[in-house]
Amino acid sequence: MPSVTLPFIPHYVLPPSTKEELEYADLPIVDLSKDNTPEGRAGLASQVRNAMTNQGFFYVINHGLSPAQTERIFDIGDVPFAQVGDEEKQRYAGTMKQTGSYQGYKLRQYWHIDGGVRDQVENYNLNRDVNKRQHPEAVRPLLPEITQFARHNHFNVLHPILRLMALGLELPEDTLVNMHNFDAVGESYVRFMKYYPRSEEDEAKSKNVWLKGHTDFGTITILYSQPVAALQILGLDERWRWIQHIDNALVINAGDAMEFLSGGFYRATIHRVVQPPSDQRTYTRLGAFYFAMTDDNTKLAPLVDSPVLQRVGIKRRFESDDDAPTMEAWRKGRTSAYGQSELKASDKNKGVEEEVINGVLVKHYN
Repeated sequence: MPSVTLPFIPHYVLPPSTKEELEYADLPIVDLSKDNTPEGRAGLASQVRNAMTNQGFFYVINHGLSPAQTERIFDIGDVPFAQVGDEEKQRYAGTMKQTGSYQGYKLRQYWHIDGGVRDQVENYNLNRDVNKRQHPEAVRPLLPEITQFARHNHFNVLHPILRLMALGLELPEDTLVNMHNFDAVGESYVRFMKYYPRSEEDEAKSKNVWLKGHTDFGTITILYSQPVAALQILGLDERWRWIQHIDNALVINAGDAMEFLSGGFYRATIHRVVQPPSDQRTYTRLGAFYFAMTDDNTKLAPLVDSPVLQRVGIKRRFESDDDAPTMEAWRKGRTSAYGQSELKASDKNKGVEEEVINGVLVKHYN
């Protein structure tokens, strides 16, 4: 991050961690400082491969931002919500349903959750090229820092992880990196996200679910750990477990596009957001993310040259590799439909709702 004098913005005080006893997921911790030697990289590649085939999530530490720099990111992340009025937010609202792009605001109550309850979460999304569109006045002085944040995530976190995942498939290190070019046409983006407490009536109607169980649609999601417990993942044993907060750590998961490219080897893990524990329910929950996708023209077909896939077999989500969508088609289909489409209850799985996007069955877990 730049060392020049930074614009003054209010400090966002993160809430204290919960003191309640929760069942946390047992996730591996990947130390990126070990990535600078061949031996260290080999060990990390094995660790990431195991994490992505079993849990589908892992933590990253020593990712290159200090605790103070991460605090600054949360300060920046609160600005689009706390320093921008409702009228101005409307002017910068995204057009997800029409364009399949998340750029701009996803305002509250855009998504339907369940039982007639709509969401109480605001997003502000910036393409990694922050000049793709205009931004609210309060955000404009912060664009150089947000650009640095996007570049840090892309080159110092995403690319090292992609190299480790390629090694896990026994492919050349840059196989996946070459599909994620920072200057290519695409929609990798920074997201700031703020959840607001809901009424007890809405909690009852939606069974305390704030965001249904789903998979992300990109390749890799980078989440900056924050203390309000609400994120849960669905394990291979069909049990929901909480994600525990670790100071200045990242939480990493794979999405649909990575599952497609890896022939099902790396799992797009199902996760959801639920009402926080009782000692955190009065707080807002602020999140900072980097959602990575391949270049728009990348066809999301399995990397059949992988010796690993040749040994274990390929699990396709579409009829044939010719039917695999491009990243552009997949992201537009998922973005425009999310929280807006009519879901059908699964005939096979209780509590599962389904829709078909680009010929692929997409499941939502309620």
